Amino acid sequence: VVTGPIIIAIGLILAPSAISNCQANWLLAFVALGTVIVCNIWGKGMVKILPILIGVLVAYAVALVTGAVDYQAIGAAAWFGIPIHKDSMGLFAMDGSETFISAVFTIVPIALATMMEHIGDIAAISATTGKNYIRDPGLNKTLLGDGLATAMAGLLGGPANTTYGENTGVLALSKIYDPLVIRIAAVLAIILSFSPKFEAVINTIPTGIIGGISFVLYGMISAIGVRNVVENRVDFTNSRNLIVAAVILVCALGFNSVGGVGFTVGSVTINLSGLAVAAIAGILLNAILPGNDYEFDATAGSDAATSGNLQV
Repeated sequence: VVTGPIIIAIGLILAPSAISNCQANWLLAFVALGTVIVCNIWGKGMVKILPILIGVLVAYAVALVTGAVDYQAIGAAAWFGIPIHKDSMGLFAMDGSETFISAVFTIVPIALATMMEHIGDIAAISATTGKNYIRDPGLNKTLLGDGLATAMAGLLGGPANTTYGENTGVLALSKIYDPLVIRIAAVLAIILSFSPKFEAVINTIPTGIIGGISFVLYGMISAIGVRNVVENRVDFTNSRNLIVAAVILVCALGFNSVGGVGFTVGSVTINLSGLAVAAIAGILLNAILPGNDYEFDATAGSDAATSGNLQV
């Protein structure tokens, strides 16, 4: 009743971004979208496994024919370079105790918000793959991984890390769930990050193509949320369940449309995303409102039905 609507909200929040990208070039967006759909439904073998890559390549070929690709940046880019932004603070950089304390008060609430988003994304991935990652390896380990990655990024002067709902759509389309694939992709990403030439090639991909791919990926996320609710037989004839879902959806979409919820602590302004507010509200309401059909099963590590024929 909580994770399902949150997963739905993730896809709906991302939807405007997909449309915005599509508006840059609807022809390329439809080519990319159509190719992904055809490959995923009628493709065989590797074609069915790689619908997104094929969609990008086919749409890129159309972009070449229509003259929508600008090659100037590729020629000017070097083959090798160090991936450090000129404005980066650098290794273990710190500007003084006042700045440090302000940074702590700013980051801690944001960290809590990204934790909520992390939980929603892990729930979405669990629903997609059919494996309960909240239980195994467990949220304690996945959150620890996120925290260590963010700490290391901060020490190197980089940005904080967060999970991405788009990856859930990729899993749903490709049906490839092996973590080894992500590890290989991570190593390749690190290697290719040292090539400004490769970055320039990637940046030539027209925005319309990204929009077409995002169109189906973001929709997949919301559809997975609906499936999560259906498979777990959430009883929406129960008013309390309806209220929990309603508050989650309105908080996620409503607060996201106005830029989140901002408040000030001392001299520091803190902003929580709509999804973070929705997750917090949903968890609190589900814990407070009477008539909960589920209780946390410490042995199973997940919600378990306590009445009727509800199963998880």
